[in-house]
Amino acid sequence: MSVRVQEADFDVGAEIAALTAGNTNIGGLALFVGLVRERHVREGLHRERIDALTLEHYPGMTETALEEIEAEARRRWPLEATLIVHRYGRLAAGDRIVLVAVGSPHREAAFEACEFLVDWLKTKAPFWKLEETPAGEKWVDAHEGDDAAAKRWEKK
Repeated sequence: MSVRVQEADFDVGAEIAALTAGNTNIGGLALFVGLVRERHVREGLHRERIDALTLEHYPGMTETALEEIEAEARRRWPLEATLIVHRYGRLAAGDRIVLVAVGSPHREAAFEACEFLVDWLKTKAPFWKLEETPAGEKWVDAHEGDDAAAKRWEKK
């Protein structure tokens, strides 16, 4: 299990190799890599171009929140390995923002846990996003679609 918040880019292949090295109990590995997209599309609506995205966070608080999210995934699924690498700072279109990787003896648990982690990171991780567009800068608000995706993981 590993959580990192960093400004530097990451190498997906190297991260996966380190995560799985020597662990022969992993039967399935699911991963998600989030990228800065040039155009934000929601429900068929195209917004203007995004030149860059700046992510801000509170050191210490952010890592603790990510560790709590990761611990919740470990409580829910039989996981052999987890990795969350989230970047901060100014990122251009095409740059990697986040890597979530989950290893489990079975693929179903790996897929579900990875999806859970991505959904909860999107809504519960304390990051603030500032978009740079040709029209100027603006802070990104939460989106109800992200909230709905995270809500399905709430315990009944």
